[in-house]
Amino acid sequence: MTTTRALLTAALLTKALSAPLSAKDLTVKLADAKGQPVGTAKISDTKGGGVAIKLDVKNLAPGEHALHFHGAAKCEGPAFTTAGGHFNPAMKQHGKDNPMGSHAGDMANFAVGPKGSAKVTITNSAVTLGDGPNSLFTNGGTAMMVHAKGDDYKTDPAGAAGDRIACGVVTK
Repeated sequence: MTTTRALLTAALLTKALSAPLSAKDLTVKLADAKGQPVGTAKISDTKGGGVAIKLDVKNLAPGEHALHFHGAAKCEGPAFTTAGGHFNPAMKQHGKDNPMGSHAGDMANFAVGPKGSAKVTITNSAVTLGDGPNSLFTNGGTAMMVHAKGDDYKTDPAGAAGDRIACGVVTK
């Protein structure tokens, strides 16, 4: 192996090892109503379309909580109303169990353990980190919201999920 070839191989290997897993991976920092950090959500594209969200949260009340994408990239506490309603580019009704369809921002509930933490992966096949109307970056971005209670998957407009208790901005 020539010196030039060895140097070129080393340079390419170094570049490959230092590159992120995907240029589209995104980490969202979640904070509570007082602005205190409560965790992160690592969002990445999935092979079959949609996204996977690796949620790692702490200091939340134990029990079931709803997780939604909301339509505006704003998280002003204490109530996080600046995030708007659920991300809903197709103008459908709320909930996977609703015969009228569901919002693109609707997702599965997750459970917080007795010590106030949860590590879970949730998928959402209705949104993307790419381009188009279902992109989480549409109109400047969206917000990821944790609610006080679980979603009932049918009540329009928000699934009777209770207060908004943690929020993170989803932008490029």
